[in-house]
Amino acid sequence: MSNASQLPGSAVVPLPSSVTWLQPSLLPVTPTVPAGPQMDHLGNGSQGAPKLFLTTSLACGVSGVFVWAAVVLTCHQIYVHLRSYTVPSEQRYIIRLLFIVPIYAFDSWLSLLFLGGHQYYVYFDSVRDCYEAFVIYSFLSLCFQYLGGESAIMSEIRGKPIKSSCFYGTCCLQGMSYSIGFLRFCKQATLQFCIVKPAMAALTIVLQAFGKYHDGDFNIHSGYLYITLIYNVSVSLALYALCLFYFATRELLRPFEPVLKFLTIKAVIFLSFWQGMLLAILEKCEVIPEVQAIGVGAGTLAAGYQNFIICIEMLFASIALRYAFTCQVYSEKKENSPVFPAPMVSISSGLKETMSPQDIVQDAIHNFSPTYQQYTQQATQEAPGPGPHAGPMDGGRRSRGVEKTMLIPAEDL
Repeated sequence: MSNASQLPGSAVVPLPSSVTWLQPSLLPVTPTVPAGPQMDHLGNGSQGAPKLFLTTSLACGVSGVFVWAAVVLTCHQIYVHLRSYTVPSEQRYIIRLLFIVPIYAFDSWLSLLFLGGHQYYVYFDSVRDCYEAFVIYSFLSLCFQYLGGESAIMSEIRGKPIKSSCFYGTCCLQGMSYSIGFLRFCKQATLQFCIVKPAMAALTIVLQAFGKYHDGDFNIHSGYLYITLIYNVSVSLALYALCLFYFATRELLRPFEPVLKFLTIKAVIFLSFWQGMLLAILEKCEVIPEVQAIGVGAGTLAAGYQNFIICIEMLFASIALRYAFTCQVYSEKKENSPVFPAPMVSISSGLKETMSPQDIVQDAIHNFSPTYQQYTQQATQEAPGPGPHAGPMDGGRRSRGVEKTMLIPAEDL
């Protein structure tokens, strides 16, 4: 009986210990149950952070393939132009235009590789912005060279009435006629873009350093809003000037097949700018999500997609530029010339001359000078047949040496 009376007591004593032993095993199970489905739902993997496509090796690899293909195609075309550097007055502008593909491609690829919380791409894009201005000026200058300069153009279009066209934006110019002031406006509207673009790029870097610039942030207290507005006005004015110039000289430019040239340059410069702004608006409207998930600043994700798209687009741009600025005409001139192929020293000197911005400075001073109305600049190109004394070192320098600048009174035009 005593043993029997102790059985219930002995049974009661281990019971609380068993309960307390079971509770710790149940407690860790409860939080782990929702944790598993949450990871699977987000697709975060083992680390719990959402994987963005732009930061994957696939995105970097695909964009890299397109970038290197575009760079190889364009660099080969640049090399061919330098080997056949027979008309420096035209080819130096063509080579400048071709360089936009390597600069755009590498800039966008590096920005994509460094995509993250720190907006390193802002500094890379500043280089691209500065070269955009260089390209716009070079394109208009190339068209002027095709036609023989300002005076040669004015001798063809001076006094002709400006036709009204809503497509080209000349409906507001109805009743007016072409004058030297018209050409000056086209030059000034293009040159202002060459001034505004680098200035805004430098201002962006300064504001970024002080934390006052956040890409895609349209807040009135952020510098992005005001810089974007200034960019829009400047780029629209430059595009309008190019359209006006093309509308006035399209018949004169017809032998040079300007349509593909115009469309390619406009697509690379202007459409890429508005493409980036559209992506920033879509991110602001939360059409592009995930910005909160990856912990990057405002506009960084939109800029990442912009850079990825540009990497892809540059391959198609390089193909279009290859057909737009073919070297066939200059190669034929070289074959008909007794000059030997230019050595690497001549190629490097031609490349150095091509990338010099000295002509932009001189042209800006000329077109924005208050005494502009007293004269107009005329660039002529004498083309004496190459004599037997011409050596391989002359190359493009000989053609450049016979280039003349004439100052003609405006009342004589």
